[in-house]
Amino acid sequence: MKFMHLLWANLLRKKARTILTVLSIVVAFLLFGMLDAVRVAFTVRDSLEGASRLVVSSKLSIIQPLPYGDLQQIQRLPGVETVVYANWFGGIYQDRKNFFANFAVSDNYLDIYPEFVLPKEQKQAFATTRTGAVVGENLAKRFGWKLGDKIPLEGTIFPHKSGTNTWTFDLVGIFKAREARDRNQEDQMLFRYDYFDEGRTFGSGTVGWYVAKIADPNQAATIANRIDKLFANSADETKTQTEKQFSLDFVKQMGDIGLIVSSIMGAVFFTILLLTGNTMSQAVRERIPELAVLKTIGFSNQGVLWLVLGESLLLIMSGGIVGLILSTLGVHALSAAFRGGVFQVDVFSWLTGAGLMVVLAIGVGLPPAWRAMRLRIVDALSTH
Repeated sequence: MKFMHLLWANLLRKKARTILTVLSIVVAFLLFGMLDAVRVAFTVRDSLEGASRLVVSSKLSIIQPLPYGDLQQIQRLPGVETVVYANWFGGIYQDRKNFFANFAVSDNYLDIYPEFVLPKEQKQAFATTRTGAVVGENLAKRFGWKLGDKIPLEGTIFPHKSGTNTWTFDLVGIFKAREARDRNQEDQMLFRYDYFDEGRTFGSGTVGWYVAKIADPNQAATIANRIDKLFANSADETKTQTEKQFSLDFVKQMGDIGLIVSSIMGAVFFTILLLTGNTMSQAVRERIPELAVLKTIGFSNQGVLWLVLGESLLLIMSGGIVGLILSTLGVHALSAAFRGGVFQVDVFSWLTGAGLMVVLAIGVGLPPAWRAMRLRIVDALSTH
C-alpha cells in the first residue's frame, strides 16, 4: 500500500490512454454482470415447493402428447399426493409481437402451486366456468385486462372445431406471485383443459405433460423411476424429472443459454486481454530507464515485478469494480424490460468477477513484469 501513489502516478502518466483502457474494462464487466444475471435467471432456481414436484412428459419429445389414461396410474403410486396436467396452447393475442405463455390446465392445477396467490372466489369461478381463464397480474396490467373481460386468442397450433382459429376465454381470475423472485411467472395465462379438449380438432384425450406432487422431496428420484417403469416398453414411454430440469429443457429449445453467454463473454474478455496487455507492455517499455533507476536505488528484482503486477491489478480493478456496480444498478432496468422478471447480480457473480479481475491482471501484467524483473541496469541505461 505504501507504493500506491507510485502506481497511480504511473497509470496517470498517459491519461487519455489509461481512461480509454479503463472504459473498455468497465464495458466488459458491465456486460459480464448483465449477462450473468440473465444466465442465472434462465437456470431456474430451486424452490421449496418446486422440490416436491415432478414433471412427466414423453420420452420421445417434449411436444409429444401423453394419453389421458396415464393419470390414474400415476396417482396410485406410493408417495404421490396429487397429479395435475397441462398442454401448451401457443395462442396469439391480437398480434404476434404480443406473445406470452398460455396453457390449458386441469381445474386443480393451481392447488400444487402455493407460490401463486389467487383469491378463493376467483379460484371457485375458474373451477365452475367452462370457458374460464386466469392470468398473472403482470399480464393483466400489460393489456389492461380486468375480471369479466373476454380474451380472444388465435390458435396457431390448435384450430377450433367451429372452423375458426379464434378461441374466446372469460377472465375469471388474476393471480399474484407470493415471492418477488417469481414475478416473471405472472406473464402467463391458464385456462380450462376440458374446454380446450372439447374444442380442438385433433389430439383429444391427450395431455402435454403431467405434474405429480410428492410427499417427500428426498424420494424424487425413486418415484421418478417408478413412474417411468410404469410405461416402459409401451407406445407412450415417459421421461420423469424434477420441475427445475424440465424448465431447463424447455428453455434449451431456444438454445443453450449458458453456452451462448459464455461464448460472448469469452470473446469480450479475450479482446480486453489483448487490449490491456498491449497498454501495459507499452507503458513498461516507456519506463525502462526509470525501472533501472529504481533498481539502482535499492529495489529488488522481485520488488520491481510486484510493482508492475500491482499496476496491472489496479488498472483492471478500477474498471472492473465500476463495471460490476453499473451492472448491479442496471439489472433493475432489465427486470422492467422483462415485465417482472427478477434479475440480480448476486454475491457469486461478484466473486466470479473478482476472480476474473485477478486472472486478467496476472495475464496482462506478468509478461511486462517478468521483463522488468530481468532487466539489467547497465543495458537499460546504455540503450536509452
